[in-house]
Amino acid sequence: MKKLTSLILMLLCFVAVQAQDVEMADKMRSEGKIYVVIGTIVIVFAGLAVYLFTIDRRLKKIEKEN
Repeated sequence: MKKLTSLILMLLCFVAVQAQDVEMADKMRSEGKIYVVIGTIVIVFAGLAVYLFTIDRRLKKIEKEN
């Protein structure tokens, strides 16, 4: 299992390195669109974090009742 996890991690790192296109990033940065992308990513991750914390609270409450 440890080998599989490390293999998947290495493949993801390789894909991330290959996916970086400097021209596209420079163009998005010059047009100001990169901030929209970053903002969207931040909003999605914040929503996921809030959702997970609410689920955690509900589960703790249910566990205390039982």
